[in-house]
Amino acid sequence: MIIGLDHVVVLLENLEAGAKTYERLLGRAPSWRSRSDGAETVLFTLDNMSLELTAPAGETPTANRIREIMNISGEGLASICFRVGDIAKAHRRLDRLALNPEPIAEVESRDLDSGASLRWKRTRAASEPSRGVRLFFLELADERPRSAQIAEAPMLGLDHVVISTGDVERAAALYGARLGLDMALDRSHPDWGHLMFFRCGDLIVEVVQRPGAEAGQIHDQPLGLSWRVADIDATRARLVADGIDVSEVRAGRKPGTRVMSVRDGTCGVRTLLLERTARR
Repeated sequence: MIIGLDHVVVLLENLEAGAKTYERLLGRAPSWRSRSDGAETVLFTLDNMSLELTAPAGETPTANRIREIMNISGEGLASICFRVGDIAKAHRRLDRLALNPEPIAEVESRDLDSGASLRWKRTRAASEPSRGVRLFFLELADERPRSAQIAEAPMLGLDHVVISTGDVERAAALYGARLGLDMALDRSHPDWGHLMFFRCGDLIVEVVQRPGAEAGQIHDQPLGLSWRVADIDATRARLVADGIDVSEVRAGRKPGTRVMSVRDGTCGVRTLLLERTARR
């Protein structure tokens, strides 16, 4: 059913400020700008997914719903959208799995700069069976334009999206058994907590229960993003020169990786950068 991760959505009050923030972080220019139905949107499209920045516009029901979400959860990572090959089949499967999908909607977006259009069909799982995470499913009619590189050592794509849970067994049932993602790792550690990795295309959906997290909490929460880079030292130098606060580079938990944390310039999204080093 699921081909890969299509995009993640970050909700913001000030779209222009957020777009400039992510231009600096990603080292890439926006590839799409649109405004419709009470929302204005900027897209960054990388090798394996898109980042959607969205802000409310006007006083429509959609704009007020976005504001309501931000009033509850604040700005930041708000939803995850999976790519599917056949939205009708995906909808039937979601319904059989008691994920109570919304009716399929046909959507069209027009780029404010070029006038080009994109079309897609989408549905959304209900909040209760998806444990509070806003999960969308999308069949895209046309591929999006890529974001142009505007700086040295840019981000290449997403390596993993992190979801925090208070019930690893229910989360495993949702992402593994019901959504059909392949579990690549299931491990507990006294310092890290309980980690589960699910393959989704060429990236990972990481579900984590942190030490001390309230067991059995009803709602899970999108927690953060990890971006792939080709040369983490060069990317770190670029970000430091731009005044972005980052950690030192360190060995990743996964053998053959080097990582660093980004402490600001992410619009409230917990952010890690990851370089895959050559295997010895």
